[in-house]
Amino acid sequence: MTYILAIDQGTTSSRAILFDSEMKLRATAQEEFPQHFPKSGWVEHDPADIWSTTAGTAREVIERAGISATQIAAIGITNQRETTLVWDKTTGQPVYNAIVWQDRRTADYCRELRDAGHEEMFTDRTGLLLDPYFSGTKLKWILDNVDGARDRARAGELLFGTVDCYLIWKMTGGKSHVTDATNAARTLLYDIRKGRWSQTICDLMDIPMQMLPEVRDCASDFGMTRADLFSCEIPILGVAGDQQAATVGQACFQPGMMKSTYGTGCFALLNTGDTPVRSQNRLLTTIAYQLDGKPTYALEGSIFIAGAVVQWLRDGLKIIRNAAETQPLAEQADPQQDLILVPAFVGLGAPYWNAECRGAIYGLTRGSGPAEFAKAALESVGFQTRDLLEAMTADWQGHEGAGTLRVDGGMSASDWAMQFLSDIIGAPVDRPTVLETTALGAAWLAGMRAGVYPAMEDFAKTWAVERSFAPAMDEATRETKYAAWQRAVQATMSV
Repeated sequence: MTYILAIDQGTTSSRAILFDSEMKLRATAQEEFPQHFPKSGWVEHDPADIWSTTAGTAREVIERAGISATQIAAIGITNQRETTLVWDKTTGQPVYNAIVWQDRRTADYCRELRDAGHEEMFTDRTGLLLDPYFSGTKLKWILDNVDGARDRARAGELLFGTVDCYLIWKMTGGKSHVTDATNAARTLLYDIRKGRWSQTICDLMDIPMQMLPEVRDCASDFGMTRADLFSCEIPILGVAGDQQAATVGQACFQPGMMKSTYGTGCFALLNTGDTPVRSQNRLLTTIAYQLDGKPTYALEGSIFIAGAVVQWLRDGLKIIRNAAETQPLAEQADPQQDLILVPAFVGLGAPYWNAECRGAIYGLTRGSGPAEFAKAALESVGFQTRDLLEAMTADWQGHEGAGTLRVDGGMSASDWAMQFLSDIIGAPVDRPTVLETTALGAAWLAGMRAGVYPAMEDFAKTWAVERSFAPAMDEATRETKYAAWQRAVQATMSV
C-alpha cells in the first residue's frame, strides 16, 4: 500500500494525516502549541514550537499507522497563511518570533500607506487591502525593529518565508527556499496577475528581494526531505495555504462554487475561474490554486474569529471544558434573550477591515448566563459568514453561482451551528463525508503530482455529502436577526 502524508500546520496546533492510495484517512496525530501575546493586539509563535510539533506529529502518525516511511510516495503541506518568519540562511536560526496572521501591530503603518494614497496600487497588483493581516508589513516590522536585520537581509544573510516555506526549508535541510502561488498571493508583495514578486512594492517597503522565496505551482517539486528526518528521503510535491487547500479538498473547481472553512477563523472562497475579479465590497482577490503554470482565481472573505470564539468560552470565560459542550449549552439558551456577540478580539476582517475595534456583547440581562453566551458565540459565526456571502453575491452579479455553500473545519461538525448558518444565509449548507478537506486538498495535490491520485475531474467525482442543512427560519425572523447584528457591528466600530 502506498500512502500520502499531509502536514497541516495551523494556528493553534500542528497535525499530520496519513491518506492511503484510495484517499482514505488512515491515521492522524495532533499537538497543540502555545500562543504568545506580548502586547494588546500582538500574536506570536515560537518557530521552534512550529517545527517541533510538525516534525513530531509527522513521525508519530507514521508510527501509529504501523507503516514504513518508504511507503510514503509524497508529502503535501498546508499551513496557516500570512504568518511571517525571518531566519538566518546559514544557521536556520530565526531572528524573531513568527508574527501570526492575527497580529495587528502594523495597523498604523497600513494607515500611513493608505493616507499616502498607495492602497489602489497594492490592490491592483496583489488583490489585497492594506491591512496588518498580510505578511508584507509584518516582514517590514521585523526588518525595522530587529537590530541589523535589514543590513543582513541586503547582504543575503536572511530569508523570509510563510510557514510552508519555513517548513520546507527545515525539512530539506536548507536546500529549498520555495513557496507556492497561493501563499505568495497572501504576502502583499506578489503580483497575482503577472505571477512574480513586485519590485515596486518591495522598493516602497524597503524589503530586499533576495530574501524572498521562489514561487512554484501548488503541485510541484518542492524538494526532498532530509534522510534523517523519517529514515528515508520523501519528495514534497504539494503545497497550498490552508484555505486554498480546503477549496481544493472541497472540489470547488468550477466558477461560482463556494466553500467556507471554520477553524480558528472563518474563510469563504468563491471560485472565479481564470479571471481575477476586482471586489467592490472590500473582499480579497486571490489565487485559489495554480496548476501547470495557470492560476485559478477566487474572491475571499476572511473572518478573524470563528473557532477562536469557542476557545475564548473555554480558556477566557471558563464556562465550557471542551468545544463539544457549546451545542448542548446553546440548545438550553433562553429563546427570549437575543444576545449578540461581536467577536472583534483582534479587530474585524471582511468586509469591514477595522483593525482598531474590539469585541462587544449586546442585549445582556440579569438572566444571561453560559447558555446564552454559547448561543451568541455560535451565532456570531453565522452572522459573519452572511456578511461575506452578501459581499460575494454583489461582486459576482451577472454570473451563475452554485447556490450551495460547502463547509468544513472543526466547527462544521456542530449540527446546531450549521443549521443556524443555513437559516441566517437562507441557502443550503452541505457538509462533506470527509471533514478533513484542508488536509485532503494538500494530499491530493501531492498524490496527483506523484501519480498516485486521479486528475481533477475524477477527484471531483469522489466528493460526497454527509449531511445537508436547509433553511428552516422564516424570512421575517432571518432579516430581523441580521439587522440586529448589523446594528451591533456598527455600534462596535463606532466606539
